[in-house]
Amino acid sequence: MKVVGMLMVSALLALASSFATAYDPSPLQDFCVGINDADSAVVVNGKLCKNPSFATPDDFSYSGLNVPGNTSTQLRAHVNLITADLMPGLNTLGVSLARIDFQPNGGLNPPHYHPRASEVLLVLEGTLYAGFVTSNPDHRLFSKILKPGDLFVFPFGLVHFQMNVGKTPAVAIAALTSQNPGVNTVANAIFGANWPINPEVLTTAFHLDKKLVEDLQSQEWVNPS
Repeated sequence: MKVVGMLMVSALLALASSFATAYDPSPLQDFCVGINDADSAVVVNGKLCKNPSFATPDDFSYSGLNVPGNTSTQLRAHVNLITADLMPGLNTLGVSLARIDFQPNGGLNPPHYHPRASEVLLVLEGTLYAGFVTSNPDHRLFSKILKPGDLFVFPFGLVHFQMNVGKTPAVAIAALTSQNPGVNTVANAIFGANWPINPEVLTTAFHLDKKLVEDLQSQEWVNPS
């Protein structure tokens, strides 16, 4: 099962890489390893590049994605996102990867979107309810129950979610078409904005009572990571 899982992850990465260049700028060299030292470096696609002569295999590898994330959180889920900040060799390659862990019976990666990426999700363990909603004016919901081995794609910039509807823990791998996809969790952005949005705006926009809006704004809004 582990071998099959690794093969599926490899296929997922290949799929994501195939259309990554549709969004991130194409690199102008073989690679550009991220580095924080500005001495003797050049800037490509917004990040400093290590001199290729000093690159090592460690720049292109990451260990630890096999370790389950801490799901003892409000949302009972955890996202471990691997970007160029953690794996410098990803810089300019237009791809990143995440492991998502869910507690049984409702662990949730809440509605959110990535402003700079599409996403392909591969379920390794458990049963997930996943979906996305299209933009104005239709707001169509595309959703499905996913089991191990199933893939689901979330188009660029659309609100999407995943929830564990099974009785056992769930694990998924997500490949994203940007080295820095960004994430904006809808509820956090609306009710947890800093500074708070004027309650009258939210009362009108969401057809909610002002007291309920103020109560929601007073709560702590956490991300699944």
